[in-house]
Amino acid sequence: MTAQNAFLPLPAQHFSTTPPFDMAKALTKSQIVTTLAETVGVTKKQAAEALEALVALAYKNAKNSFTIPGLGKLVLVNRKARMGRNPATGQSIKIPAKRVVKFRIAKAAKEAILDSK
Repeated sequence: MTAQNAFLPLPAQHFSTTPPFDMAKALTKSQIVTTLAETVGVTKKQAAEALEALVALAYKNAKNSFTIPGLGKLVLVNRKARMGRNPATGQSIKIPAKRVVKFRIAKAAKEAILDSK
């Protein structure tokens, strides 16, 4: 098993890439649910519930970092206060410190996405 498909439960050829899924556009939630339901062999309602449960779990645990193996990790990052510049006027402004959410892509996901082109 290669690094790019080590975390896929099924071989990549089981996932539909034919229309109506236009690869130039992002998939909608209903398209993701439909693909999951067909791939795993459950109803669309069950697939939607599983997707919603995963999202809720990510929201709840993001404070401690939340990892989806083979895809990536949600992490909270503390940004320091810094000086910035207003592009319209050129005036210097102080940007306050804040916390932001970042998604760090897993190495396996990077390799699978970048090597497939």
